[in-house]
Formats: sequence, C-alpha cells, structure tokens
Amino acid sequence: MAAETQGETPLRNEADIVACRQLVRQLCQQIKLSLVDQTKMITAASELSRNTLVHGGGGRMRWELVTQGVRNGLRLHFEDTGPGIADHSLAMKDGWTSGGGMGLGLPGSKRLVNEFELQSAPGEGTRVTIARWK
Repeated sequence: MAAETQGETPLRNEADIVACRQLVRQLCQQIKLSLVDQTKMITAASELSRNTLVHGGGGRMRWELVTQGVRNGLRLHFEDTGPGIADHSLAMKDGWTSGGGMGLGLPGSKRLVNEFELQSAPGEGTRVTIARWK
C-alpha cells in the first residue's frame, strides 16, 4: 500500500496543536529532511497552528508531500474562518501582535521556511501556506 501524499488535521484545541507538531515531524522524517530543517518546519507549524487556534478561532492544517523536479518537499496550509487580517504588512512586522503574544509568529515562521504565502481579508479568515524543500 502506498503512503499517503496529502491529508488534513483539525486545529480546535491544545491537543490538536500537539498532534499537528507530531504529524509534521513524521512527515519531515518521511522525506528525510535534516534535523535542522525538521526543527525549522516543526517550529513554524507550531506557531501557525497556534495562530489558527488563538486568532482564527480554530481551523485545520492541510498537508501535502510535493515533488518539484528532483527535490521533495512538504507543504502545509493553515486555514481558519476567523476575523482575518486587515493589514498584511503590519502583521508581518517583527514585534507587532494583535493579541498578547510576542509578535514573532508570522514573520518568524516566514524566516524558517523556503516558501511562505499569506492570504487573508477581514471577515474572510486566513490561510497561510508554507513549504520546506529537501
């Protein structure tokens, strides 16, 4: 039986965030990312899953194992139907926070991955897509 190449996991509570980190670790190991790259991807996933829960009111993480030429990668999509982000440039500034956090989530996550895309609008929720390549 072939291994799955995509799936999703809910992000509704703290236990789901822990499960998300564990899943991302397994997927990183499956595509044989280095320990450093695994740590970066798991850290970014942890930050973004927490944002999905805390700021978006919960949602889901969709994942896919991807191939581009000779390289393999992991792409993650964090999606919620929360209030959305009105000012993307402000949200991407180090130190800015819409809540009580340290403001490291989005810009910090972007620095940890090879690809980062933010889609959000007020009242329409948020989708953050990240990818890490081997």
